[in-house]
Amino acid sequence: MGALGELEADIMALVWRGDEPMSVRALTDALNGSRPLAYTTVMTVAERLRAKGWLSREKDGRSYRYRAARSAEDYTAELMEQALETSADRASALVRFVDRLDADEAAALWEALRRSHEREGEH
Repeated sequence: MGALGELEADIMALVWRGDEPMSVRALTDALNGSRPLAYTTVMTVAERLRAKGWLSREKDGRSYRYRAARSAEDYTAELMEQALETSADRASALVRFVDRLDADEAAALWEALRRSHEREGEH
């Protein structure tokens, strides 16, 4: 799917942080704190994110409210997968990545690998 553009990433960060679906007006107002953006620009980018599968929308009067269809962790995992695809030696790249993890991150990775191995054994 590829890395999100700057405005796409900013919109997704707002939606991921929010507890409730957000209107285009609320997104525009929040984004205008850092740079001026037109309502129509934000609406167009939100619709692109919906078409890409990152946002879903629900009708709210004459407009829509947007919520995340995929998590921030999904996005990070996708970026990590894309980074691995650029390596000629994925195993070495993974080893170098693991070498940079702190103890808590390494423990989380071990746990994830254990659960994955258990799921494989169930099939």
